[in-house]
Amino acid sequence: MNASPASASPAPFETHSVDNQARPLEDYNVFLGDKALVEAVEREGGSWIRDRATAFGARCGGAATIRDAELAERFSPQLKTHDRFGRRIDEVEFHPSYHALMALAFDEGIHALPWTEPRPGAHVARAALYIPFNQTNDGPACPLTMTFASIPALRSTPDIARAWEPRILASAYDPAARPVEQKRAATIGMAMTEKQGGSDVRANTSRATPLGNRGPGSGYEIVGHKWFCSAPMCDAFLVLAQAPGGLSCFLMPRWRPDGTRNAFHIQRLKNKLGNRSNASSEVELHGAFGWLLGEEGRGVPTIIEMVRHTRLDCALGSTAVTRHAVAQAINHCRDRTAFGRALIAQPLMTNVLADLAVESEAATVLSLRVARAFDEQEGDEDKARFARIVTPIAKYWICKRTPAVAYEALECHGGNGFVEDSIMPRLYRDSPVNSVWEGSGNVQCLDLLRAVGRDPATLATYFAEVGLAKGRDPRLDAFVGALKAELADLSNIETRARRLVERLALALQAALLVQHAPAAVAEAFLASRIAADSGRAFGTLPPGVDTAAIVSRADPLAA
Repeated sequence: MNASPASASPAPFETHSVDNQARPLEDYNVFLGDKALVEAVEREGGSWIRDRATAFGARCGGAATIRDAELAERFSPQLKTHDRFGRRIDEVEFHPSYHALMALAFDEGIHALPWTEPRPGAHVARAALYIPFNQTNDGPACPLTMTFASIPALRSTPDIARAWEPRILASAYDPAARPVEQKRAATIGMAMTEKQGGSDVRANTSRATPLGNRGPGSGYEIVGHKWFCSAPMCDAFLVLAQAPGGLSCFLMPRWRPDGTRNAFHIQRLKNKLGNRSNASSEVELHGAFGWLLGEEGRGVPTIIEMVRHTRLDCALGSTAVTRHAVAQAINHCRDRTAFGRALIAQPLMTNVLADLAVESEAATVLSLRVARAFDEQEGDEDKARFARIVTPIAKYWICKRTPAVAYEALECHGGNGFVEDSIMPRLYRDSPVNSVWEGSGNVQCLDLLRAVGRDPATLATYFAEVGLAKGRDPRLDAFVGALKAELADLSNIETRARRLVERLALALQAALLVQHAPAAVAEAFLASRIAADSGRAFGTLPPGVDTAAIVSRADPLAA
């Protein structure tokens, strides 16, 4: 006889207990948990930022901030070309969590610190904040970087700088779409590339016609298009267009001086692989108003300082993605067990994690050394030369290595890493963006060749820096000697440019690590990146390397 519903046993909704799953990496200090970063900031001249960076690192690792990062990614920007009455508005709507992240960064001054606090070590101090922030969600980093990097270009025209700098440097983030005169703070974007040219900006076809006087600070009308306009809700944009005197740089505001909307129309938002919380767009310029920065025909020299500063941030941003990926992998493997013991204690996994940690530390020491080069370049030609050569080296190599790190860290999670909730797919999608932004790998290599060709003394400053490690290890000495021999042969130099820049990066990373990193980290780098028989995949560190010590040092919770 069947039991009646009233007498039946309740269905067992829980068939198992949930265990052997990693705890989420949250409510930790992103700055203090990164020993390599803490040490590099102290060493490279930014020790005065430590207390602020410590407090900020706790905010970046807080559960609420991590939740904002998740929501900003899940609810991507939406283009609104018209309002409900049919009027053109060209606005992009962001989730409130995106604005919360922007406010977090502005509150700490990441968009402006070297200009608001022009003291020794300011770029290094900013890096101490920028790297932890980029481990939340790197979408807001795009407008932050362009706002920060716009100042050198604006200062080419003092009248424009005086009018705009106070709001660019203000720390009260204001997302409202209204004339800049009514805002507490302004953000700056960039629109250089066009369909037919890409990185070859001299092929631009957009035209700029003077509205009266010609010269720095004068008004022009710009007609044309931009294939990539980064962060289209910024308050103004640095734009390249062909003026009567040649390719020129302009500051194009969203609102004209009379308070009306500028003729800046967003055609669509890019459907991107990653960096989804940030809006990238295609725009048409239907007679948009802009002020000339610098002289007509000098557009590239005017904007190049902005480009150099954004390339610094590309290296710092990729360093952040690399560090975040490694931190997530170590956190997972510390908590997860298989075959009777924790993953982190299994020799082969320890090897993989240590190899990833070495890559992260190498990126950190190099990117912070670049930041110091920016701090020291003013008034010292040799140090300015070093900054010129080390920026494309770091931008090329750190950004190139980041996707490989993100993938390997994802694999450390097994199937869990392939699931969106793990954060790893986002890091993997985001990992290539800095390599293609502000000049892809080939552009960096060719820029380096041009810098050395124009001023051969530039290369001497590089070898002087690497020479500080001479005699520390015979493998490094031999590697540097072979590199010098390669550079002495100029045949097919352009074809070999990637190989040369890669080796320039490796030699400098090795030189920094043997001077400043723990012996285990330096030995692992030399054995796996400098030695001739080094492995090709992560997890191929040779016997004798203290992998457990390296992983322990890189553990984000071991502060």
